[in-house]
Amino acid sequence: MDDIDHRLIALLRDNARTPVSALAHKLKVSRGTVQNRMARLEEQGIIVGYTARLRPDAQPRGIRAWMSIEIEGNTARRVLQSLRGDPAVQALHTTNGRWDIMAELLAEDLEAFDRALERIRLIPGIANTETNILLSTYV
Repeated sequence: MDDIDHRLIALLRDNARTPVSALAHKLKVSRGTVQNRMARLEEQGIIVGYTARLRPDAQPRGIRAWMSIEIEGNTARRVLQSLRGDPAVQALHTTNGRWDIMAELLAEDLEAFDRALERIRLIPGIANTETNILLSTYV
């Protein structure tokens, strides 16, 4: 990837619905160049899809949280597979430092949130967790 690819990706991250002509104008290249680069980035699996960002107040209400997870030994793959199957887990991120995994959680209410925490903490290979409920979101 070169500088134009990086700038194109940045523009698409900002607004994936930007017309190709506008992207070409901002990048100072032809429409064909933008279309070819987007097709190549998709074929190479660099761009794997396009999505919509919602305002925080437009998203479903519920209890949202970040869970920091410490893994025992070499069980990360097994733990990640188990976490992917939990309906409360919205996203997973591996990290370095004290915590091995950050899980983004969403539950409809405190009771459902409590049940999710209980399920997750019982997954074999999880040594320790710390959970922080998200109070406000700013974009």
